[in-house]
Amino acid sequence: ALVPSDASPDEGVVEDLPLIDEKAVEQLTEGLISHYLPDLQRSKSALQELTQNQVVLLETLEQEISKFKECNSILEINALFSEAKHYHNKLVNIRNEMMMIHEKTSKLKVSGITI
Repeated sequence: ALVPSDASPDEGVVEDLPLIDEKAVEQLTEGLISHYLPDLQRSKSALQELTQNQVVLLETLEQEISKFKECNSILEINALFSEAKHYHNKLVNIRNEMMMIHEKTSKLKVSGITI
């Protein structure tokens, strides 16, 4: 039969572990780092280049957007000039009509007809 003991279940485990050679751990760590570090550094430089290219692309896009805004403004200005020309023509026509009416009324006054 099993007799419960007061001993901890971890007791004796520490003695079972082999002694850890710190130099071996250091060498393994250096080996692991030397294996992965070049790839990580290449990835880092590739990401930096990508980021720089994105910045350039964003600046170029902003310049293109501002050009489109300028074009849009020019179109709006052209529309305003067209509208102004249209209303100017209307005013010229009204002025001409008023001058003709004035001439007719002047002729009627000369002939003695009162309006």
